[in-house]
Amino acid sequence: MIPSLIILAILVIAGTILYFHDRLNRKKWEERHSDREPSERQPILSGHSDDSDICCGMHLTCEKDSLSSGISTEIEYYDDEELDVYTGRAPESYTPQETEQFRDILLTLLPHDIAGWARSLQLRSIALPPEVKEELLMIVSEARKSKTEN
Repeated sequence: MIPSLIILAILVIAGTILYFHDRLNRKKWEERHSDREPSERQPILSGHSDDSDICCGMHLTCEKDSLSSGISTEIEYYDDEELDVYTGRAPESYTPQETEQFRDILLTLLPHDIAGWARSLQLRSIALPPEVKEELLMIVSEARKSKTEN
């Protein structure tokens, strides 16, 4: 029992020391970089450089294949104009036939078009059915993983 308490005490002390050491280093880092212009500042965990082919691995998808906003505001159609009728619908409200329609389009896209298609749907306010969204994220994740292995 006593050895367990000693080990626990050592772990608590080490954790406390590491916590305060990290806080001190963050404050020093912020002080050193506070004189920069906001456009020059980089987030601590961004991991991104100017090279758009490098992925930091901190996100589900790379910025290059990102499904988030901020990349392009131009709507591009991928032979999927029929999906415009789903604008503004809740993802859970799709019938199995409608979900299959999304899945069919996803599976006929070229691998390099998938992230752009997802972005196009976002810009058109079309939510993917949950099952298809999971498949899309898995495909993009696998594509990113195969890029890093090669």
